Amino acid sequence: MSESERRMIEILRILNAQDKPTGSKLIADELKNKGFNLGERAVRYHMQILDEKGYTERMGYSGRQITDLGREKLEKGLIYDQVDFINSKFEEMIYLADFNYMTQSGNVVVNTSTIYNEESINIMKDIIESGLCVSPYVNLNKVGKKDKIEVTTLCGTTIDGILLNEGIPSQPKYGGLLKIEDTHPVKFTELISYKKTSLTPLDAFVNTNQTSVLDVITKGSGIIPANFRLIPGIGRQKAVDVLNKLNKIGIGGIIDISKEGEGNLGIPIPEGMVGITIVGGITPFCGIKELGEEIDIKIAEEITDFKTLSPIVNSITPSLKPVNPKKHPQIPFLLSKSWNLIQQVNFDVEKRKGDIIANVSYINKDYLEDALGVMEDTFNSNPKYINPYYKIINHETNDDKVGIATICSLSIDGLLINNGIMSNPIYGGLLELTEPPLFIDLISYNGTTIDPHKIFLSKNMTSISQNIGTKKILASFKEIPYIARDYAVHLLEILKSTGFSIYKIGKPREVTYNAKADNYNFGIVAGSGLNTIGAIKENGIDIEVKAIEKLIPFEEMDRL
Repeated sequence: MSESERRMIEILRILNAQDKPTGSKLIADELKNKGFNLGERAVRYHMQILDEKGYTERMGYSGRQITDLGREKLEKGLIYDQVDFINSKFEEMIYLADFNYMTQSGNVVVNTSTIYNEESINIMKDIIESGLCVSPYVNLNKVGKKDKIEVTTLCGTTIDGILLNEGIPSQPKYGGLLKIEDTHPVKFTELISYKKTSLTPLDAFVNTNQTSVLDVITKGSGIIPANFRLIPGIGRQKAVDVLNKLNKIGIGGIIDISKEGEGNLGIPIPEGMVGITIVGGITPFCGIKELGEEIDIKIAEEITDFKTLSPIVNSITPSLKPVNPKKHPQIPFLLSKSWNLIQQVNFDVEKRKGDIIANVSYINKDYLEDALGVMEDTFNSNPKYINPYYKIINHETNDDKVGIATICSLSIDGLLINNGIMSNPIYGGLLELTEPPLFIDLISYNGTTIDPHKIFLSKNMTSISQNIGTKKILASFKEIPYIARDYAVHLLEILKSTGFSIYKIGKPREVTYNAKADNYNFGIVAGSGLNTIGAIKENGIDIEVKAIEKLIPFEEMDRL
């Protein structure tokens, strides 16, 4: 991205945050706060360009405001910038959270969500009373029609800001799912890094079948969202003192503070550092979603004055006991698990024989014929983007189920590596089939424990087989050294003619379908083997989605 493009995207972000038309002076001041030394005259020049593109419009002498097209561009058009923006946004929020716990005044970071059933407030109260929250301080605001209520709750990022103001640098590292057994926190089951993702980590897990917050408060066991951050070991005691004082005034949610350099809930901790685990600020909202109630959840969206919040319950009785002292193995990250499979790929492009990596998703035998029909229709309607290969595999323990194996895109990395070309899987993404196609969401493979494509499928973000609107399919972005480009292109073209989904071979420093390779590398965009599985899911057929499961001989696979 050029410096001019970066300035314009920052202008769009500033306008998007405003509720009214904004003049060039305010924009110039905001840009200066973000490190852009741009005067009013230069701002007006950039605004004219944005006007011409239809991203902004002039509102008389009041200034300009962002258009719907501008919001769409901001959300979709610069995803390669957005993957860095999420982490930067949290760093900005941490800096702006200037809450003083001694005077109980100042700004805090909040999540503001919308519920559509007033009775959902009682569910939220039950969860907050159990201590599965950052704070009981909330703000309820009825909006428009009956039962539509905006609910503002405290975000755990506020605590990072408070620690920073005390001279303790707190680094948010992961958002994830934390397993609770018999009221004891046990270990994280899934994690996503705050770096290199266009989805806020906890937002990726907000789904009815991902959490079980209500089971935790009623049965003592289940899954809750939680965040993990690191602080320097030398600041541990001071942090404990501050957190204890915060707890006394109603700001808490601390699940565990590790010892220096010791693993914490399955997460490795570097020497000299301490891990702090805090319950996700959206946890009360997850309980509402688990009951199937309609709710729009927004995470760390804004800064507000603490005085606008007030306790929604009279007291809190913590439901969680200390962390289970039993040591658990470190949670393996996706690429750590995958590299061993990648190295074993021995597919020969000339002979079209050898092992590839397969995703194996499981389905009831009674639905298999319908599922295969959906897969075939999906391929026939868009053969350019859908991989036609599959294999039916017996379930190891359940005779009523079978597995549908499809080719995982990591097979391409394995093939290239087997031919002496280093290929790095960088992102799993959601690709919108505009002209040209554009990634509208990206999650880095490096720093997640779950395949990004499974996340997009669990959140029903695809439209692979639907004929309404623009199709959204699953794709991955890989990075290859430029020096190997000629031989890589040769191999990739053979793969493409074989039926593998190779969408685009980029050039050095090129933004390829909205993803960008590092200098001296080029990117390739490949389709996911889970696209046909996603189509099955979209058609209402119950299927257990699995990714990166095992090696399968390519020659044993059938073709749609």
